Formats: sequence, structure tokens, C-alpha cells
Amino acid sequence: MVFHETCIRVLAQQALECACSAKKVKLTLALPAHDGVKQPALALQPQVGQPAKPMLVAPKHLPTRSVQSAQGRGMLLHALAHIEFNAINLALDLIVRFANMPAQFYLDWLKVAQEEAHHHQLLCQRLQTYGVVYGDYPAHNGLWEVATKTQTSLLARLALVPRLHEARGLDACPAIREKLAQAGALESAHILDIILRDEIGHVEIGNYWYNALCQAEHKDPIAEFERCLRDYDVPLPRSPFNYEARKQAGFSEQELVWLQQLEAKQNA
Repeated sequence: MVFHETCIRVLAQQALECACSAKKVKLTLALPAHDGVKQPALALQPQVGQPAKPMLVAPKHLPTRSVQSAQGRGMLLHALAHIEFNAINLALDLIVRFANMPAQFYLDWLKVAQEEAHHHQLLCQRLQTYGVVYGDYPAHNGLWEVATKTQTSLLARLALVPRLHEARGLDACPAIREKLAQAGALESAHILDIILRDEIGHVEIGNYWYNALCQAEHKDPIAEFERCLRDYDVPLPRSPFNYEARKQAGFSEQELVWLQQLEAKQNA
């Protein structure tokens, strides 16, 4: 399809609604990064495409994943692949669902969607070395459930997805990477290096647009973040926190102090 006949949001909707993970990756990577056409203020009603597998279960029903065995490493990589699959949908949904934003908003989240697609692709390729394909193990859908809760509020979506759940990835990624490296899974550890590098940028984009909306609506970023946690009944961030990565990702000094105070309470 010729780009000038359509727009990023319409094409992103096609990728979002695709249920085949491999085809979703292909469609996402093919999206044109172009800001020469004004994005129409279409009131799109996206539906996320989910494959028949993996089977979605509550987190407590997921099996444990010890990296000391090949099967455990395969299960861990499968869980990460599912997180990245959801992350593709989350970025695409931001593009499709929320109209009337500056062109740079859509280009920023297109970049995120394409990098998440690359992460999913890398993990799926690595899974093949364990004789596993995406969908072989059950997974949970907590990240997408937060997206469903926040589908009518861009501010809440930015607060609770990139700034809460994806920022949690900044905290957890180094420890997972180290466990894989200690188990001798150096290629898998390298993929985690790529993911952490890119995720810092993704959270930074989330922080930028969250703070821009707070400024436009004359809201204090920390107070608004706390309100979103309460109103959407979402647990507080859990320590330990990767303060250096969070600083690189655009968290303010005041927010880092807030996290330090929260960590002190959690460890008291």
C-alpha cells in the first residue's frame, strides 16, 4: 500500500489486530517511519490480536523457571518472548487508540513497537536452540490487563505501562542477565543486553510524553502517578530499583528520591 494513501495509525491497527505473532512482527517492522503526512484524527477502535497459544493463566499457575537446566532456560526465554509480544501490542495500541497527538508521538511509539518486535524475534530465534517455539508454554497476561484498564486515559496508560511495568524491566533485567551468563547461556545474556539498552529508551519516551501531558494539564507528575496507582488499583513499584537505568530513562531526581523512600519503607 502506498504510504500517502493511508497513515501510520491505520497500518499500525492492521499489525495490532493480527493474531499471528510472526506476521505481527513482520507487519510492525514494515511500518513506514515517516512524518510527512498529517495524522488524521480518526476515532479508531482497535482490537488486539492474540494467538491461540500460549495458553494464558494466572501468574501463580506458571511453572518455576530455574536457569540451571536447559528446559528452565527455555521456559525463561519463552516468558520473556511473551513479555516482548505484549510490548509490541502496547506500543501499537498507543499509536492506534489515542488520536490528536503530535506527529512525533506516533513516530516515537513506532520506534518502540519496531524495537519490541526485534526483541521478540531475537528471543524466538534463540528458543529454537532449545527446541521450543513461542506458544509452547503457558504465560500470563498481566501487562495487557493494565492496558485494558487504561484504554480511555492516555495519562494513566503512560503512568502505569512504561513508567511502572516497563520500568520494572529495567530493575529486573540485569539480575536475569547475570543468571543466564553464570549458567553459560552467553548468547541469551547478550539478548538481554540489547533489550535493556533499548528499554531504557522506551521508558524515556514514556516519561517524556507523561511529563508533557502533566505539564499541559497542570498536574504534578508524582502526585498524578500516585493517583493512578490508587484509582486503577495497581500495586506500588517493588524494590530493588535500578536507579542508574531509571535516571538514564528520564526519571527526575524527585522521583528517584520518592523511590528511595518507598524502598526504605519496603525494607523496614
